[in-house]
Formats: sequence, structure tokens, C-alpha cells
Amino acid sequence: QVQLVESGGGLVQSGGSLRLSCVASGTTGPIFGINEMEWYRQAPGTQRELVAEITNDGGTKYADSVKGRFTVSVDNARNTVYLQMNNLKPEDTAVYSCTGVIRLDDMGSTWWGGGQGTQVTVSS
Repeated sequence: QVQLVESGGGLVQSGGSLRLSCVASGTTGPIFGINEMEWYRQAPGTQRELVAEITNDGGTKYADSVKGRFTVSVDNARNTVYLQMNNLKPEDTAVYSCTGVIRLDDMGSTWWGGGQGTQVTVSS
């Protein structure tokens, strides 16, 4: 019913910046919006970590490890959530993926799921 596609990953030097995008689109029809979206990351051999989240009332939360460096935002017109990552560090290297709750209609129907992820590599 819904597809989440991440993009924007890549290789960057320590101290650099990247902006990740997560676009939500309906596969069988239009979607009505994003209720909430979370960005996760997972490095090889580590547990999946919640990095940032945003809700449809604009509320945001961040992991302590990224506070002050990462900013999550949403463009409701484009059904897109962004993760602006500044002052990147080698320990930020991971596959970043989005998981969210998407509104399917104006009757309260929702879909929950995630995307495939995008690789972020920060060199020292």
C-alpha cells in the first residue's frame, strides 16, 4: 500500500554534512499524509538505533549521540521527511532507514512500515 524510499546517503569526510530524504508514496492509491516518522541506523555488528523522530504536530526527538548535529523535518506537501546531518563523525557510519505511520485516508486508516535504507559512510 505504501512505499518508503530513502536517498541522500554517501561517503563524506569527518565534519561534513549530508541530507537524507525519505519519500512516502502510495502503491495502490494516494496517501493522506505522514503521522510520524522515525530514522534508524544500524552499523555492522551493532543493534539498530533510533536516531530521530518527528510527529505530525511537529514534535521531534533525538538520540543523545546526535543532538545538536542532526535535524529532522517534514515537507507535508511532498510527503517527505528529511534528516539533515551536520558535523558527521566516523561513528555515524551506518545504514540509515526510515520507518513511519502513514495515513491512508481521512477515516483513520494507517499503514506502518519501513524503507530499505541508505548507506552513510564517514571517513576520518
